[in-house]
Amino acid sequence: MPVSVGAITLFMGPAALGAPDDLEAPIIDFINAAEDELLVSVQELDHRPIADALIAARRRGVHVRVILEQDYLRERKTPEGDGLGLQELNRELLTLILRVGVDAKADYNPAIFHQKFIVRDRSALLTGSTNFTTTGVSKNLNHIVILDDVEVAREYRREFAQMRKGIFGKRSLETPRKPLEGHFVSGVRTKPLFAPDHAPEMEFIKQMIKAETRIDFAVFTFAQSSGIDDALVNARQKGLAVQGVLDRRQANQKWASKDTLVEGDITLHRNKTGTGVRKIHHKLMVIDDALTIVGSYNYTGPANLVNDENIIVLGDLDLPPGQARDDQAILAEFARAEIERIIRDQSELIPVA
Repeated sequence: MPVSVGAITLFMGPAALGAPDDLEAPIIDFINAAEDELLVSVQELDHRPIADALIAARRRGVHVRVILEQDYLRERKTPEGDGLGLQELNRELLTLILRVGVDAKADYNPAIFHQKFIVRDRSALLTGSTNFTTTGVSKNLNHIVILDDVEVAREYRREFAQMRKGIFGKRSLETPRKPLEGHFVSGVRTKPLFAPDHAPEMEFIKQMIKAETRIDFAVFTFAQSSGIDDALVNARQKGLAVQGVLDRRQANQKWASKDTLVEGDITLHRNKTGTGVRKIHHKLMVIDDALTIVGSYNYTGPANLVNDENIIVLGDLDLPPGQARDDQAILAEFARAEIERIIRDQSELIPVA
């Protein structure tokens, strides 16, 4: 079951891989609840039930606008030499949503368009690490967060409007805008940030500097080009408990920060083969069981500088004990429990080289 604090609901999935929640249903239910407008910004769409929900929304009069990563829409040669098969379903579903009048466009980012969010009726947001793909909702470990909040929705509508103007990646730095500060949703401090506009890496580092007891993380891609690895090692040197889990394939890349983290005495894991997990696709950090950072942002230099990304910081480490601290801890403890489950049931320790 997902966990909710007022207007914030956090899902960890998929249930088919032992996580507590389904990931397909909340996306489709979110779309089905639209009455006026859906703004969909996602790297990839190849899951037919989600496409069908968008088509149904458009047919009942909802204004549906979509932005997709163009790399998944291009025809590519298969080993057999034809142009069919690879990304064919992506192109088929794009054709279907276009036929019913969905306004769909591809990105202009020469790097990676990596957003994963929907804004509904100017008042609700769905985001997280989950692409709208069959593997994303059924074979990869992912999370989703839904916030029913006009101010947060407005920030994502601004991001969507910027991209609709053709402003992607590094070009967004030409039209800087301040992040939403000091905003609370159901008593939980909520801070959305976009990359590269707001350089989210600095937010991670700032929050880790405040940490007093522990940091837990699960992330798909963790590169040496990120300063987050150094901040984690520094936290460990100060005596904090630091543990994390990486996707096995990504952790073995030459550019990965695996060795930096392990040599820094961080307890690091990777998913085992034979567990049914295709990818650990989370981008998830929990600090002091009190603050949670979710979103599309992998811990890499390109994610910070050239990709289109988003994170949401849920919580405030400076809060004293009390109801507000307890509320944000509900979200953090739920996220940490999933990290612990992945480590316990589906992962193995990465040894010192």
